[in-house]
Amino acid sequence: MPSGNVDKPVIEDNRDGTVCVKYEPREEGLHELAVKYNGEHVQGSPFKFHVDSLSSGYVTAYGPGLTHGVCGEPGNFTISTKGSGAGGLSMAVEGPSKAEISCHDNKDGTVSVSYLPTAPGEYKITVKFGDKHIKGSPYNAKITGEGRKRNQISVGSCSEVSLPGKVSEQDIRSLNASIQAPSGLEEPCFLKKLPNNNLGISFTPREVGEHVVSVKRMGKHITNSPFKITVADKEVGDAKKVKVTGNALKDGKTHVDNTFTVDTRNAGYGGLSLSIEGPSKAEIQCQDKEDGTLNISYKPTEPGYYIVNLKFADHHVEGSPFTVKVQGEGSNRQREKIQRQREAVPITEVGSECKLTFKMPGVTSLDLSSTVTSPGGVTEDAEINEVEDGLYAVHFVPKELGVHTVSVRYKEMHIPGSPFQFTVGPLRDGGAHRVHAGGPGLERGEAGQPTEFNVWTREAGAGSLAISVEGPSKAEIDFKDRKDGSCYVSYRVGDPGEYRVGIKFNDQHIPDSPYKVYISPAMGDAHKLEVAQFPTDVQVDKPAQFLVHKNGAKGELDAKIVSPGGSEDDCFIQLIDQDTYSVRFMPRENGVNSIHSKFNGVHIPGSPFRIKVGKEDADPAAVHAVGNGLGEVKTGHKTDFIVDTCAAGAGTLAVTIDGPSKVSMDCTEVEEGYKVRYTPLVPGDYYISVKYNSYHIVGSPFKVTCTGEDLAERGAQESSSVVVETVHKVSKSRVQGPTLPHFKSDASKVTCKGMGLKKAYLQKQNQFTVHAGDAGNNILYVGMYGPKGPCEECFIKHMGRNNYQVNYVVRERGDYIVLVKWGDEHIPGSPFKVDV
Repeated sequence: MPSGNVDKPVIEDNRDGTVCVKYEPREEGLHELAVKYNGEHVQGSPFKFHVDSLSSGYVTAYGPGLTHGVCGEPGNFTISTKGSGAGGLSMAVEGPSKAEISCHDNKDGTVSVSYLPTAPGEYKITVKFGDKHIKGSPYNAKITGEGRKRNQISVGSCSEVSLPGKVSEQDIRSLNASIQAPSGLEEPCFLKKLPNNNLGISFTPREVGEHVVSVKRMGKHITNSPFKITVADKEVGDAKKVKVTGNALKDGKTHVDNTFTVDTRNAGYGGLSLSIEGPSKAEIQCQDKEDGTLNISYKPTEPGYYIVNLKFADHHVEGSPFTVKVQGEGSNRQREKIQRQREAVPITEVGSECKLTFKMPGVTSLDLSSTVTSPGGVTEDAEINEVEDGLYAVHFVPKELGVHTVSVRYKEMHIPGSPFQFTVGPLRDGGAHRVHAGGPGLERGEAGQPTEFNVWTREAGAGSLAISVEGPSKAEIDFKDRKDGSCYVSYRVGDPGEYRVGIKFNDQHIPDSPYKVYISPAMGDAHKLEVAQFPTDVQVDKPAQFLVHKNGAKGELDAKIVSPGGSEDDCFIQLIDQDTYSVRFMPRENGVNSIHSKFNGVHIPGSPFRIKVGKEDADPAAVHAVGNGLGEVKTGHKTDFIVDTCAAGAGTLAVTIDGPSKVSMDCTEVEEGYKVRYTPLVPGDYYISVKYNSYHIVGSPFKVTCTGEDLAERGAQESSSVVVETVHKVSKSRVQGPTLPHFKSDASKVTCKGMGLKKAYLQKQNQFTVHAGDAGNNILYVGMYGPKGPCEECFIKHMGRNNYQVNYVVRERGDYIVLVKWGDEHIPGSPFKVDV
C-alpha cells in the first residue's frame, strides 16, 4: 500500500483452473500486488496499480496493459475523463521496441487504448491530459517474452571484385583479407578463386568511394597489397529501395504457406535477413526467382500476433518490423513450466575438496573416467564415486586459483555437458550463458516414462531457473536441487511426438535452449530386447557387428548409423536364429557415431548407441580461445581471437556470434590454430560460441561487451557463423609432449639407507631405500654407472607415502656411481660411490 502497510486480498477458486483475486482499496496512490505460487512469484508479479477516488474529477487510467503483458500480444487499458472538463488527451509508449498504439472513443467519457509491444523488457507508458501527466503517469509495464518462438534465415548478396594475380585453392587457406571504407570502417571479407584462377574478394559495400583491400599471409601483405577499388553509388546496399509486396505481412493463416515477394533489383548489394517471432516457430522457405526478386513464405502452427523483421544490408526495409495477425486452428500444444530460485554456492578455495555431481542412470562407474586441467595447463586424473543409484560425483583438490576444466567421459566419450568449467576462487562472470545442461531428457524419451537431465548453474551465480516442456500433451515436471550448484530435472508426458524443452536463467535462454526432443511411443515389446557383443575397436570403412536378442518379442528390427556429420546409412540386419539378430554396419567417418536401433518403430533400451570410430583424437577440453575479440570491443573496429587447437587433434570447429546485429566474420589458419576475425556494427552484448566436434569448449559461450555508435540497425537477436574442418596442428613455439606439473619439493629432506649404497655383490639383488615423505612431491630418478657402462637392471618400487625401495643387479667388478635425484636436484650424499 502507499503507506507501506501490507493488506491481504480475498482469493476465490473458480473451479476451472483459474482463481479470482478481489481487493477493496483503502488508500489512494500506487499499490503493489504480489502473487505467488508455491512461494515463487508468478509471471509479472509484483503487479503495480494506481488507486484514485471516484469523485476526484481527475483523469484516470486502469487496465492490465499498464502493469504487465506478453510481447506480441496487445496490452489493453482504459482512460476515464469523466467530470474532468475539456482538454487534449495524448499517449506515448517507450521501450525496447516500437509499439503501435490504437485508441477507441467509447462515447461515455472513456477511451479504450491498445498497444502492441514487439520485444520483451520494461515499457514506459505516458498519459497526458492538457499537456500534464495524469495521476500515476508515467506507468511502467513489464513485458515478458514467455512462450515466444523464433526462426530466421539469411540470403547473401555480395559484390565480387577480381584482384590481379593467380591463386590456388591451397594458397587461399593461408590468406586473409579485410576491406577499409572511406569512413575508416574495417571489416573482414571473403577470398575466393575465380574461374580464371584470379584472386577474388566478396564483400557487402556500405559506402561510396575508394576502398582499401589488404590481403595478408601470416600477417604480411602479399604482392601488390593493399589494393584499391572504387564503389559506385548504385552498388551500395540501400534498404529504402527494397520493395516488399503481398498481404502475408499483414494477415496470415495457420498450417499454410503465407507468401510475400521481396524485390532488391534497385537496392544495390547487401544481405537479406528475415526473422519471425510469435506463438509458434514458423517454418520459413525462400525461393530465388533469379531475376532479383525472392518469394518468401512462412508457415505458423499457432494463431496470434507475429513480429516479422526484414533487413537488407543490416538496415530494416520500409515498414519493418511488421506485425502480422495470424488466424486459424492451432496445433493444441500443451505447455507446462516450473520456476525455482538458485542460490550462489560458496566460493571454493585452493586446497579444499571440490565436487561436481551428475546423474547418469544405467551405467557403471568402471566405464566412467574424469580429468581436471588447471589454469596452468596441468592435467590430472580425478576420482569418481557413486553417491547413490545413478548419481555420481567427481572429487578433486585444486592447487591454483582460476578456471579449471573438468572432463567426464563414458567409454572414452565426453558425457553431455562435458567439458565443464569449474572456477576456484571468485566467479568472473555470471548469467544464463554460464549454465550448462545435459542428459537423455534433452535428446529423447518414451511416452508414459520419466526422462531426465542435469542442469549445472554453479558458474552462473544466483538467479531464477525456469524449465518448460511444450508438446502434444502436458508434462509432469519434477525438480531436485543437489545444493552444490547442480540440479536434476525429470519429466513425464503421456503422448508421443515432438516436444520442446526450454531452460531459462533469469528469463534468458541458456546455450542451445530450447531443445527439440522426440518422445517415442510406449516401448511395448521393445523393452525385452538386449544387445550383446557390442564392438569396441571399430575402424572407418571396415564392417563391424553386434547381436540383438529378441527374448520372445514379436516384431521387426531396423537400424541405421548416423555419422558425426549427420549423414545416415542403413545397417544390414540378419536373423541368425529365431531369437537373435545380427546387426552389421560400416562407419564412413571417424569420431562419435550413433546407431539408432528400433523395434516396431520404437527405440530399444539404450538406443541410440554412441560408438567411437577410429583414433578420434579431437578433444574439445584441449581447445582454448584467447584474444582481444573476447574482451571489450568497439563498433566499426575489426577485432579477432585465436582458437588454439594444437593439443586437440583434427576436428570440426564451429564459431557462432549472436548479438544485436550480424557481423562480418572469417576464419583463417595460423600457426597455433585458427584466427577468427569479426567487426560488430551495433553496441550491446554479443555471445561467441566456440564448438569443437559439436561440444562447447571451456568458457564458451563467451560474453563480449561492445561499445560505440550504431553503424547498423539493431535487431532482436542476429546470428553469424563459420565452420572449418581443422587439420592436426603442432605449434613450433612450444615444447612437445605433456606439460610437467608445478612441483613443490625440497630435495635436502630426502634420506637414503641400505647396504646397496656402500657395497654390492655380483649377480645378486642389491637393495637400498629412499625416504621422501617430508620432501613434498616430485619425481625420483635413480641411475647407476660403472667401469664399462650402466648396471644390468635397476627397479624402483613405491612403497607408499613417498617411500621407495630400489633393487639393482651388476655383472662387472669395479667402482660404480649411484645417482639419486628428487626432481632436478641431487639428494644429500648423491652421487654415492659403491664398491662391487
